[in-house]
Amino acid sequence: MNIRTVAPGSYLIGKEGPEILSAHLGTTVGVTLCDRKAKIGGLAHLLLPEPSGLERVLEPGIFATTALPIFIRELCSNGASRGRLEASVAGGALIGAPSETDLVLDVGGRTTELVSSILRGEGIPVLQSETGGCCSFAMGLDLSTFESSIEPGELPEERMLGHRFQKPDIRKLKRTIDDLIPIPQTALKILRMIGDSTYSPSDMAREVKTDQVISAKVLRVCNSAYVRPGARIDSIDRALLVLGDVRLLQLVLSTSLENLLAHEKRGYSLCKGGLSLHAMGTALLSGRLAGMAGIVPADLAYTAGLLHDIGKVVLDQHMAAAYPLFYRKTREDGLSLVDAEKELFGMDHAEAGDLLAGNWNFPDNLRAAIRCHHRPEDADGYAELAHTVCLADAVMSRFLAGLKRGSFESIDLITSLNGAGFSVEQFPYLLDRLVNTVVQDPFLGTPAALH
Repeated sequence: MNIRTVAPGSYLIGKEGPEILSAHLGTTVGVTLCDRKAKIGGLAHLLLPEPSGLERVLEPGIFATTALPIFIRELCSNGASRGRLEASVAGGALIGAPSETDLVLDVGGRTTELVSSILRGEGIPVLQSETGGCCSFAMGLDLSTFESSIEPGELPEERMLGHRFQKPDIRKLKRTIDDLIPIPQTALKILRMIGDSTYSPSDMAREVKTDQVISAKVLRVCNSAYVRPGARIDSIDRALLVLGDVRLLQLVLSTSLENLLAHEKRGYSLCKGGLSLHAMGTALLSGRLAGMAGIVPADLAYTAGLLHDIGKVVLDQHMAAAYPLFYRKTREDGLSLVDAEKELFGMDHAEAGDLLAGNWNFPDNLRAAIRCHHRPEDADGYAELAHTVCLADAVMSRFLAGLKRGSFESIDLITSLNGAGFSVEQFPYLLDRLVNTVVQDPFLGTPAALH
């Protein structure tokens, strides 16, 4: 049975056959529609209720008010009858412990209400609905039977308990940290330059040119159809001129870390490379937030976002065996992600990341962002940076779910917004901008990254 993942902000349609359309839903909302007689169906993955009105709608697939009518028309143009369509709806959860701000904004709830209103207006019956609550869902449409499934966020086999797991001691975890292959010296030098705010674009280009492997990878990406169609970029200096220093910096760091973060479907990742995709998405959003607020340098915020979950690379070596217990502690016992990690491993991924960053001599501001991205108020002297990463991580986890395992951490949204330089009234506009940033990125957006 072929399984196709419906990326956030998109939809997929298929005819009868041995195929399942699936989506992992947090605050986002999934809608399946099918016409059993015409033997056609599809699944739409909606991120937000409606445009804020302050931003031009570049991606109509993001919003319930624009995407769902398009989805219905596309089904009908492919042979479905509007009068025979049947729907199932899932998602729209308040992920994590709900705060007063969550209840006021109620993004998932408003998306669900608009979906229900549109379906009623079209005369489409909803046969199955699992919305709201505080847990994620996995939604699927089996195109061989046109039956929809809605289950708690993990696969059934991953919820089986009783797997024998031997808790690693601190010495074993520290050996794992010591044994990890370090990122290239060139990347470490650039990280320290960014952390000290002493680098210039020419300094960065000079460092990149000293590493043939990184240079080759960066030029390969630069010359891809996604980044620079047409004119060929044949040197790092040319790449700097064409792309600019910020975009080149992003490519250098992302390509330097791709082997470290790119894991198969095991441990923390829900899909191949899920940890890496989440890190890159958080980096993009951190940089975008910093650029809008003007408090933290955008390049520093991008780098901190890229590295924030680096401790999971350490714990990931032990997560595959521990996952059944991890699931029980987060889903059934109600523990937070970091509390479950501490109970199972003796440290959480933020602490592991700080130890790893110390081994590799990361600057203090990056270490603070890694150590405190779940508790930014503790990042003495670097709280603005930690709040920016915390906010970006929360948006990726809640609105662009399906990349990594684990419960969604609850954050104090007002505190993080204020700490990053924003007000709660700006949040709907920020969501528009941030989600557009990710879905339009050639390496993270639909459909290339998640399909």
